[in-house]
Amino acid sequence: MRRTIITGTGHYIPKKVQTNQDFSDHSFYDADQNKIDTPPEVIAQKFEEITGIGARRYVDPNMHTSDIGTIAAQRAIEDSGIDPETIDQLIFAHNFGDVKKGTIQTDVLPALAARVKHNLKISNPRCVAYDILFGCPGWVQGVIQADAFFKAGIAKTALVIGAETLSRVLDDNDRDSMIFSDGAGASVLEYSDADSESGIYSASSLSHTIDEAFFLFLGKSNHPEADPNIRYIKMHGRKVYEYALTHVPAAMKECVEAAGIDDVSKIKKIFIHQANEKLDEGVVKRFYRLYGEKVVPADIMPMSVHEFGNSSVATVPTLFDRVRRGDHKGHNLHEGDYVIFASVGSGMNINAVCYKI
Repeated sequence: MRRTIITGTGHYIPKKVQTNQDFSDHSFYDADQNKIDTPPEVIAQKFEEITGIGARRYVDPNMHTSDIGTIAAQRAIEDSGIDPETIDQLIFAHNFGDVKKGTIQTDVLPALAARVKHNLKISNPRCVAYDILFGCPGWVQGVIQADAFFKAGIAKTALVIGAETLSRVLDDNDRDSMIFSDGAGASVLEYSDADSESGIYSASSLSHTIDEAFFLFLGKSNHPEADPNIRYIKMHGRKVYEYALTHVPAAMKECVEAAGIDDVSKIKKIFIHQANEKLDEGVVKRFYRLYGEKVVPADIMPMSVHEFGNSSVATVPTLFDRVRRGDHKGHNLHEGDYVIFASVGSGMNINAVCYKI
């Protein structure tokens, strides 16, 4: 049976490390623009206790989202061994485009996918390059979309990239800003004729946009003297947390059932969006409870949020590449393993993919 398989992966993690201690000289304000009197080092300590994030990565001043996306893409292409001219779909998932250092204005003309195709020097006009905006689940959605194009007979190969430079759209006076980071991940997908059981078995996607649409949004700075016309990334953290706990486990279970997997123990890894340690642990715990399981396998969920923070669309492909290459301590993949890719983010959007290594 023909299935979509991942034949190459790559990622880019910026070199600049921003630790929690680096926020000790910040002044934090709440959403009502009242100064928070708690010492910033105490705020950072409590932040780490809640999220598990001790550090994050920021890009160099001269780099943009399309630049790091290109690096991740080059590595994925090299890993797969394909000729770039044979790529039919070049899909770039992001949320803010290229944002130059020192500005807050997004640049998406041309699309980041077009910029990457240009950077890779792909001349084939039938390599269709386009962006998708789907919040943090963007890379997973790109994989789902590529799979759909394959099944429709429109394409046979795709390059799916997820990259973001959230450090460029942060409000330094907002405690929530410590969650976000920069990074890029990419994968090459091919529609395989090989006699193999590897590949995508199922997918599920959901969008809740009535009460939930503006849980994440662009808003003015928390600082009372900041320019009110400049917008920064904002979120209603508690609402996002509750939303994810309520809906993501069910979406994952739906995906597993659609794949025909009758025993949850067959799932060997869950690559979940690296949003927040406690949130991810809560989602996975509730997922297993849906199967009547009270104990979560100790090695089921690789985590990178502690040292790399939340790089939005880049977290899942970056984590998958690291584990696939054996670079993530304590986690490995083996032929025949079932894994889940799952994510949640602004929109609000949720998705999941069941994949067999």
